[in-house]
Amino acid sequence: MELEDIIKPSGVLCNAHARSKKHSIEILSELLAGATTEFAAEDIFERLVQRERLGCTSLKAGVAFPHCRIEGLEDSCAAMIKLSEPVEFDAPDGEPVDLIFGMLVPKELDERHQADIRELAEILSGDSLRTRLRAAKTSNELYTTLLAGPDTDGDVEAPAVQGLR
Repeated sequence: MELEDIIKPSGVLCNAHARSKKHSIEILSELLAGATTEFAAEDIFERLVQRERLGCTSLKAGVAFPHCRIEGLEDSCAAMIKLSEPVEFDAPDGEPVDLIFGMLVPKELDERHQADIRELAEILSGDSLRTRLRAAKTSNELYTTLLAGPDTDGDVEAPAVQGLR
């Protein structure tokens, strides 16, 4: 998977101000709507909230990975926000979330889409990458840090990720 194929610089926002989990998903929905002209932010928001009701998409250590299937979507697309202040996200580890990576995938998932989801969850679970993402001061810096991915020191560990529903 080439991360730059699913997330563009315009889909990344650094130091966003969110009042709550719901507000952060609303901000994320706006970015995701910009990544695909076919779907309105309100529709994306509703689908992400519905998915979140099935189970929290927080990975751990302040990172969340809201995602959902979209009928009629051809290719996966993604967006990322770094919050200026963490918000409560009902995370299993009890940690508030400040890094949120959202993803839309086609309704009919194939093995490639499933692999992309697993790979992204694994990338976002690396301690070093999380630290570098949190140090980013601008949206451009956040984007380039994300694309650089985890260090090659093997700090990526497999997260406990629920399957895409």
